[in-house]
Amino acid sequence: MSPSLQGKVCLVTGAARGIGRGIALQLGQAGATVYITGRTKKNLDDCAEEIKQRGGIPVTVQMDHGVDTEVEKLFDQIKKEQNGKLDVLVNNAYAGVSTIFNNTGKKFWDTEPVTTWDTINGVGLRGHYICTTLASRMMVPRQQGLIVNVSSSGGLKYLFNVAYGVGKAACDRMAADCGFELKKSGVSMVSLWPGPVKTEFITEHMTSNTDNQMAKVFEKGETIEYAGKAVVHLAADKNIMARSGKIIMTADIGREFGFVDITGEAPIDFRQVKVLVAYGGHPGLAAWIPDFIRVPHWLMHFGSYKF
Repeated sequence: MSPSLQGKVCLVTGAARGIGRGIALQLGQAGATVYITGRTKKNLDDCAEEIKQRGGIPVTVQMDHGVDTEVEKLFDQIKKEQNGKLDVLVNNAYAGVSTIFNNTGKKFWDTEPVTTWDTINGVGLRGHYICTTLASRMMVPRQQGLIVNVSSSGGLKYLFNVAYGVGKAACDRMAADCGFELKKSGVSMVSLWPGPVKTEFITEHMTSNTDNQMAKVFEKGETIEYAGKAVVHLAADKNIMARSGKIIMTADIGREFGFVDITGEAPIDFRQVKVLVAYGGHPGLAAWIPDFIRVPHWLMHFGSYKF
């Protein structure tokens, strides 16, 4: 059974579509008041209506996270309307998806550096840092709160392009270092790694090509709400400080707390050795490997090439 977040005040940035929308829906379903931000009014209104239907209290804020004054106004609004209370911040707003896919196959020196960097890591890494700072100013005096950076395995090993990997590695490091400084404040911060997620963009652009190996990965991936289920359980976790500063994988949280995706199935888990073997081109061998054999977290660290 999903935990209750009745009375909690949450903010999900970039919640009009994709993972942010899925997280907002699940937080609302758990009974929270959820501030949702985005640039498109219709998408925000649609998300808000569904949050209402699920029993949550939505507050829509149409804004651009690339404009610092609008970000400051957002936190001022929450502070004023909620008497300084903010329990959960999910840093999800991201403007780099189209740039990533429009430059697929190009080397970093073949792309325009300023536009590529600023688009991928402006409303993303930079925005996450600003929101984390403003949220902490509300959370630390109250000695409680959870901040989540939506990141990915691109922070460990090459994925998509250089700017993307740098940004995700920095999101992970931000959670670690902010967690270090927040250690005695009662506020926790984690970096969340969803698996492959079937967002609206991915469904439209990739999964239709079944001959593509990446499309097959996404076909067995998470819905946009699976990460939301993970965030709900993290927000209700009484021992959340023990996780602060760490990378958290959605599949690990699902297994720990015993929940599955809204499809009724557990999505693909790349820590399962049988999954790695199967995608390595050996499905016959994979069938003989038990589900419980997983790559240890400490060993994943060596998948990087930083030393």
